[in-house]
Amino acid sequence: MTLTIEGKADVHADGRSDNGRSAAHETVYVDQFVDGILDPHRPMLGPVRDGGHIVANTAPGCWGPMITPEIRGGHEVTRPVAVAGAEVGDAIVIRIKEITVTSLATASGNDVFMDGRFLGDPYVAGKCPECGQLYPKTKLDGIGQTAVRCASCGADAAPFSFTNGYTIAFDANHTLGVTLPQAAAEEIARDAHRYAALPEKSIQNPILAFAPHDLVGLVARLRPFMGQLGTTPAIPMPDSHNAGDFGSFLIGAPHEYALTADQLQHRTDGHLDIDAVRAGSILICPVKVPGGGVYLGDMHALQGDGEIAGHTCDVSGTVTLQVHLLKGLNLDGPILLPVVEDLPFLARPLSASEQKQADALAQAWGVAEVEQSAPISVIGTGPDLNAATDNGLERAAALLEMSVPEVKNRATITGAIEIGRHPGVVQVTFRAPLSVLERRGLLPFVRDQYGL
Repeated sequence: MTLTIEGKADVHADGRSDNGRSAAHETVYVDQFVDGILDPHRPMLGPVRDGGHIVANTAPGCWGPMITPEIRGGHEVTRPVAVAGAEVGDAIVIRIKEITVTSLATASGNDVFMDGRFLGDPYVAGKCPECGQLYPKTKLDGIGQTAVRCASCGADAAPFSFTNGYTIAFDANHTLGVTLPQAAAEEIARDAHRYAALPEKSIQNPILAFAPHDLVGLVARLRPFMGQLGTTPAIPMPDSHNAGDFGSFLIGAPHEYALTADQLQHRTDGHLDIDAVRAGSILICPVKVPGGGVYLGDMHALQGDGEIAGHTCDVSGTVTLQVHLLKGLNLDGPILLPVVEDLPFLARPLSASEQKQADALAQAWGVAEVEQSAPISVIGTGPDLNAATDNGLERAAALLEMSVPEVKNRATITGAIEIGRHPGVVQVTFRAPLSVLERRGLLPFVRDQYGL
């Protein structure tokens, strides 16, 4: 595969240019966004070298893109970056070095679909209710929930509105936020682009323009993470649907991005909404197209497990990643190595004193030696939480070459099943044998992450 890089000679996914010289970059800076569709046939940026860095200015996900029907995927994620040498069947290890919120405020809440303003799926195929145009360009006219207007006919064209929403402003250090009353929300709405700190090349309508104010005076702590981070799927797919739960909405859909159930296996589960995908963690992603195509977006300032309202505090921000190439791992979906603080209590590495106590107990009962193990979190997705759990268990069993019943036992006594996003993203977390992690090439990253 050849990746056409704007302003450069053609560059191959292995990092060679057409003149035979290495063209892989130490750092790739990203300020471009896709139109909501992750398409493996479109040119990628880069390539970045194995061990190199990606630095991106990301735009808010969810609500802004949701009220911008020109964006076809429900989010506005960055243009993918190729990793030199990445081939189908490899894995890309992504170290999240830094996540910084730049928005001064945001708005969010629970949603309701607006009848007549979409074709089958309001996240993917927005439609003007008057002129009938699909993916219409829109403009803001004033503030409030009728402010998004079709650029062609002037009709109210937002596919979503709030059932219960809020505007939240952040302190200067981005440690806390407070939800605002109507007057303050409307003041921010009139200067929404600035308060949202939208990147220059973002085309979304800032959701702050809606000025929701149902919750007032509620204080929330910030702990930012990436709702979208991963690799490009093997077939064109709306970005927010690159997961087993949202992806199921594409099966038999009436719009042009419909898939069959079999085609959904080409997803890479980059839309996770797992709050542990934050600075200091390591995400290991499957490579399903040459170059891998690392993309990111949908930064969340904060979120409780499950994202039960459907949406949280989406913000602009800057992100620094370091990428490493892991050959031949043949992953189906992502693996996460969370920071220790985010691990379930039972999954945390044994302390020196616990290890000593375990050795003594084993000796007393005639156990020759105790297993040396370390945490790993395998992501599962599906149409519902039961299906997502089964998917995670099966992926973990395949990865570690053990049976599903063994994975169930390990997750029960040395880990947990945690909800990433309701309705269908989970983490299957447990301690796995170091010998198996070494055989699969994961041990160096696990040791580095947990100081083993």
